[in-house]
Amino acid sequence: QVQLVESGGGLVQAGGSLRLSCAASGRTVSRYLMGWFRQAPGKEREFVAAIRWSGSSTWYAASVKGRFTISRDNAKNTVYLEMNSLKPEDTAVYYCAASQGGTYYYYGSYGHWGQGTPVTVSS
Repeated sequence: QVQLVESGGGLVQAGGSLRLSCAASGRTVSRYLMGWFRQAPGKEREFVAAIRWSGSSTWYAASVKGRFTISRDNAKNTVYLEMNSLKPEDTAVYYCAASQGGTYYYYGSYGHWGQGTPVTVSS
């Protein structure tokens, strides 16, 4: 079983930066596809970014491309999401997820989820 714990969320002004971390335990996720999703109040959960187990491929939602960077450190069993040039519309709870296979942007592909970390961007 994989347990995921996110951290690094908080309150930041528009234009600022945050770095989210997702620490995995219980089982190594070095061979898993890892993703970040977010859910704003009253909205559905949406894909943000994903990274292949090797780190050789990354994917981003159009709304965050060029501002967010996903990375992973398999030795530390940790995935990161560097968020720059934050906008008020980035406000949401951010979730880390692990997948053993499937479509990277589809939440149903991910069998393991963290509890989420809230990010609030003020204007």
